[in-house]
Amino acid sequence: MPQVNPEILIWARSTAGLGIDEAAKALQLGGVRQSGSEALEEYEGGGKPPSRPLLLRMAKLYRRPLLTFYLQQPPAKSQRGEDFRTLPGGQAFETAPKLDALVRDVFVRQRLVRSILEDADEAQPLDFVGSITLAQPVAVAAKVICERLSFDLTAFRGKKSIEDSFNYIRGLTEKLGVFVLLIGNLGTHHTALSTDTFRGFALAEKVAPFIVVNDQDAKVAWSFTLLHELAHIWLGRTGLSGADIEQKIEQFCNDVASEILLPEAEMEAFRPMGDDRQGLIDAISDFASRRKVSRALVVYRLLKRHQISRKQWLDLAEEFRRQWEVERARKKEQAAESTSGPSYYVVKRHRVGNALVEVTRRAIAEGFVTPTKAGRILGVRPTNVQELVGAA
Repeated sequence: MPQVNPEILIWARSTAGLGIDEAAKALQLGGVRQSGSEALEEYEGGGKPPSRPLLLRMAKLYRRPLLTFYLQQPPAKSQRGEDFRTLPGGQAFETAPKLDALVRDVFVRQRLVRSILEDADEAQPLDFVGSITLAQPVAVAAKVICERLSFDLTAFRGKKSIEDSFNYIRGLTEKLGVFVLLIGNLGTHHTALSTDTFRGFALAEKVAPFIVVNDQDAKVAWSFTLLHELAHIWLGRTGLSGADIEQKIEQFCNDVASEILLPEAEMEAFRPMGDDRQGLIDAISDFASRRKVSRALVVYRLLKRHQISRKQWLDLAEEFRRQWEVERARKKEQAAESTSGPSYYVVKRHRVGNALVEVTRRAIAEGFVTPTKAGRILGVRPTNVQELVGAA
């Protein structure tokens, strides 16, 4: 058996975002004579070679292929596109190993899907990827995207629920050949990535572009994030997006998504009167609800129109966030008490989207992919693939 470089063990654990104690416990190391952390330190220090069963457990925990542990040196840091997120004062955003793992996983899925399309002679480059620039007027860019999507604002607002409205935009997007994933963790709630870490990710490839929407965010914000990332696809700019409005590209994508969901002409109808904070909150809430958009979007537009100050914007955004967190906690309690709910396969299918399920189903039927690769595309175990695509 090839020797394992201890540096690989350290690199794999640290890039998975795990400390010594946490990893040792998850790997079930340690015993009477030696603690788990001491045992792992011995392996990582080169004092003892890891067994194959241990490497298999590490591969699963650290989300790395087994062959990775037999590399001579840790690989160079993978690219995840541009980072369009910023912090106050121009500080760099802290690197999140879990986010790197998520983005790395999306790149793998994209390559597998592109390979399937190439094998099926369906890998047609999408001409709209990278077809606009930041010099384009926002209204023009919004119109171009709407027309290509065949987006109807009345139809969007006419859906029964916020989630139905999102599904409407998602369906139109997937018809264009863009795959849309709802991902906010690495498979368990313990690995959830908050919206402070990222809101969306766009992989702007000409063939099989991908969009990720962080489903840890409020559902009412999903449509905006999808359109924001779609603007990134039109710009041809792969990267991560956050909640900031400082970077020029983020402002542009925010403004395009805003114009699609809440046209400037409609903002003329919203004229908050006086300095009554609660009255303003109530007016914003009603205005947003009737249009199936988030209150955060409305206050952003009010800020851009200079109808509220930056101080008011920060105050209102924080208030709406606080209210959402209270509501989210309440719904989690209700879900925990409920004995009914959608099946695992219904939930998983919703997260990966109909387009990805259908491509995988056809690829399996035509022999283009193995169950293992199909599982990697769909984010499930190979044994669960048939059940998931069979439900199609």
